[in-house]
This record gives sequence, structure tokens and C-alpha cells, in this order.
Amino acid sequence: MEQNTVKTMTIDGRQVQFADEPNLLAVIRRAEIELPTFCYHSELSVYGACRLCIVEVEGRGVVTSCSTAPEPGLQVRTNSRELRAMRKINIELLLAGHRQGCPTCAKSDTCKLLDIARKLGVDKVRFREAPKALPLDDSGLSLVRDPNKCVLCGDCVRFCGEVQGVGAIDFAHRGARAQVGPAFGKNLDQAECVNCGQCAAVCPTGAIVPKSQVAEAWEALHDPEKTVVVQIAPAVRVAVGEAFGWAPGRLATGQTVAGLKRLGFDQVFDTAFAADLTIVEEATELFGRLQSGERLPQFTSCCPAWVKFAEQYHPGLLPRLSTCRSPQQMFGAVARQILPEDFGIKRENLVVVSIMPCTAKKFEAARAEFRQGGQPDVDYVLTTQELARMIKEAGIRFADLEPRAFDMPLGFKTGAGVIFANTGGVTEAALRYLHEKLTGEPLVDFEFHQVRGNRGLLEAELELAGRKLRAAIVFGLANARALAERVEDGTVEYDFVEVMACPNGCVGGAGQPVAGSPETRALRQRGVYDADELLQLHKSQDNPYLKECYRRFLEEPGSPPAHRLLHTEYRERREILS
Repeated sequence: MEQNTVKTMTIDGRQVQFADEPNLLAVIRRAEIELPTFCYHSELSVYGACRLCIVEVEGRGVVTSCSTAPEPGLQVRTNSRELRAMRKINIELLLAGHRQGCPTCAKSDTCKLLDIARKLGVDKVRFREAPKALPLDDSGLSLVRDPNKCVLCGDCVRFCGEVQGVGAIDFAHRGARAQVGPAFGKNLDQAECVNCGQCAAVCPTGAIVPKSQVAEAWEALHDPEKTVVVQIAPAVRVAVGEAFGWAPGRLATGQTVAGLKRLGFDQVFDTAFAADLTIVEEATELFGRLQSGERLPQFTSCCPAWVKFAEQYHPGLLPRLSTCRSPQQMFGAVARQILPEDFGIKRENLVVVSIMPCTAKKFEAARAEFRQGGQPDVDYVLTTQELARMIKEAGIRFADLEPRAFDMPLGFKTGAGVIFANTGGVTEAALRYLHEKLTGEPLVDFEFHQVRGNRGLLEAELELAGRKLRAAIVFGLANARALAERVEDGTVEYDFVEVMACPNGCVGGAGQPVAGSPETRALRQRGVYDADELLQLHKSQDNPYLKECYRRFLEEPGSPPAHRLLHTEYRERREILS
């Protein structure tokens, strides 16, 4: 039997073995050498624009390691005097063309430009600052774009086009006038942006950041006439600790509740309660469609970026989307229904705040469909990053907080609600409900590993009560587009399709602390499943407070009162203006 030959190259005088690494950069990092990069992301195409990962290859001169294939016998140098000087010049040029307002920049603590400049020892900029004075684009509800801070790395352009399949932003003009933005010089609110915010997640500077509502939240907290409640999304608990030096995936639920109490929120609830509510309504809806065989497959509707994507590009699929509101909006509707009476306050004096891993939730909360009497069901949406900022601003030592429990009744949840944070989580939670609905037997083994994973598209076929249930789980809107086209032309047949815009689901949302690698998101996913296993209840239908909610004012799943409060409708939309 032929044995594989061990491949080696020499890096800075050391013999290094390699196997199937995609490029020279990956081999160098495997050798425990961290070359700086701006434009390289393992999930995106190779671009080679920043010129920071340059190395010297004997016989070839200076090359970019991200775009150079590894070969046996290469002689590579990563740290010569000339390379260090070239990298420093590249950083100085970027700094010269970048409006520097580091102390007031929303991304100052995670800015790659600032970090690399420090690591390379850049203590002065020898080039004249570029005369830029481009207008700030804060027209959108979810994102703020400052073209003066853009270093033209192209990360946002490639993610929007390659992973999301939207292409809301791209390069325009040439030379010194080159910039990144929507077509025809429009603002983001006039483009076909779906507000997923992944452009902000990969942006190495503060050129695109989530639009903050911290000031509005503080204003509400300081208003003695207002009762301010807050809901925490499932994905927040496995990521917020990263902003305070904790390892990714470490559960910080108790500290988060305690921190919010210290900030002045009157009641702290769990969006996972509303996720349980979503499952009961959505799985009931799916059960009805399975019985009738109509409007299948049923697509999930809890991701607002996906919903807007479908409204823009696949309006023919809208009848197949679940009519259920997202957990955030279900919570807002229920909170406004029961809390004013419970607290003995006027409806207009209740302020509902969300802590979300997602920037699209800001857009969703402002949709006209989610207003009652002119008042939004959810007043303000803060990202995980914004929550961490508020805790730091208040001088609260997060790690020293004594854990506290959620308030009842809207703080009680089952594991099914918590796993909404992961790709495949909505499907698994629905299966935990449908199994008992279809078989009439209690579900003992509550885990459905067939729908768990990290692939952009995962297909599963399960048998429940003698019936085959076909499901597809997809993340990344480019993957969703390809799947939607196959559904529309009849190439594939499913019963249920779960779509999440962000990598790995909500754990990879753009409002989370910046994830440096897919491994970070995988650790968050593991933390979510750990949280599920630690709970006593794992099926949404077993939530006792949910049962009380139905008894009190919703009657039963799918009832007219439930439809009025918990369901919605969609419309075709086009955002490019003439």
C-alpha cells in the first residue's frame, strides 16, 4: 500500500510539516507564527488587498501568503528587516487614509487597524492625511456607515455578496476617490440591505458598526415615570462574557441578569420563554399544514434578515413562511398585554427593551406590523456589544457579580427555547413538540442530533408516527437563495425549512462580540446545548407558565386571540429607489 509522503517546508529556519492547508498563511499560523491580516477570512474568497501577510519566498521574492499555495521545499522568511518595514509602511498608509477618532469610535476596543499598528510598533504616521470629508450614513435602523474610516479591505463587500448573496454594497470610483457603499451613491436605507450586520462583524475598523440605542435606553432608565423591562435572547448568555475576558461559550446568564438589575431595569425576562411560545404556535401551524398538505414546505420566520430577504427576492415564497412573529416580537406583544395590569401602570409607561445578538432585530422592532396604538411592542433593541458597553460605562465588575435569576412569569423557559440560538435549534425544538403531537406518546430522548451541525445546508429525514418528515436547515442567505430557487422550481421537496442569516445561527449574530474564528462560534454553540442539558424541562409544551399564558388570554395554540397577538403577515418589497 502506497504511503502518503510527509510534506515539509522551511519557515524562518525551521522545518514545518503541512498537509491540506489552503494557503501558505495557514501553514505559517500552524507553525505558531501570527502574521497580521486585514482582508483574509477563511470563509471568504482570497483577496490579497491589505499586503500585510507578505513573506519572502526564496527564488520568488515577496509574496502575499494568503494567495500563495503551499509547496514542499519552500524556503520562507516571515520576519526580515525589509518585511517589517514594508508592513509598517502599509499600516501607515492605511492610517493616513483613515479618519482617526479612536477614543470615540464604537469599535476602538476591537479595531484590527489599531491592534496591528500597536503590534508592529507604529508610533507615527509619516504620510499626509487624505482630505476626506464624506458624509456619515446613519439613515438605516440597524447600521451606521462612516466611509471616512474605510480602509478598502473589501471584507464587507465579499461577505455581503458571497455569504449573503445580497450585494447591497460594493466598490465605487477609482484611485483616491475609491470608496465602498450602496449603488448610485444611495444610503443604506435605500439599498436592498437586509440589516444582518455581517458587514459590521467583519469590518476591521469602525467603518460599519451597529446603530446604538444605548442613549435611549439610559434615558428610559432615568425616567421615574417609566417601568423598564428587558428580555435577553438565548444567544447572548454564551457570548456576553467574551467582552469581559471570559472564554467563548461560557454561560453568563446569572451575571447578565444581575448586571441588568444593577443598571436599573425593573424586571429581567428571558426571550427563551417567547421562543417556547413560538414553537407551540409554529409547530401547531406546521401540524395543520402537514394534515392538509398545503403551503409546504413551511419556512421559519424568526430571523428578520431572512424575512426581509424573502420579501425582496422571493415574494412567491411568502405564503410558505410561518405567520408566527419572532420570539422578540411575541415577547413584546405578550409583555404589553399582561405587564401593565400586573404592575398597575399605564400602558404607555411600560418600556420594553431587548438584548439581542442581531442587528436586524433593530429593524424588525420598528416594522409597522409590530405597533399597537402607535406604540411599538419593543421600544429599543440593544446588541450584546451594547449591553457590555453599558455595564462597563456603569463601572460594574461583571465577573464579580453574584448570579441572579430571571423574573417570573416571562423568565421561565425550557431547553427547547434556549436552543433557538443555534442553527438547527428551531427545527429540533419543533421536533420535540411534533413527536408528541403526532405519536401521542411522551418524548424521553429529547435530542435530535440529525439536525445539529455547522454546515451551511443540512438535510434530514425523520420518521414520526409512521410519517416521514423532511427538513432542511440552512444558514447564510446565499445558501438560502439557492435552496429557495430549488423549492420554487420543484427540484426538492421538504416539509420544514429553517433559515438563519448569520453563520451558525444567532450565536454568530453581528451584535455579538466580534468572533475571531469559526471555532469561537462552535464554542458558543456547545454552550447553548450545555444550557439546554442543565435545565429540567426540554420541551416547549411542558413550560407551566406558557400553559398559564394560554389559559389567561390566548385560549389555545392557533386560536383567534393567539393569531391576533402572535402572528403577522408579509409583503413584497423593493428597496432600491428610482
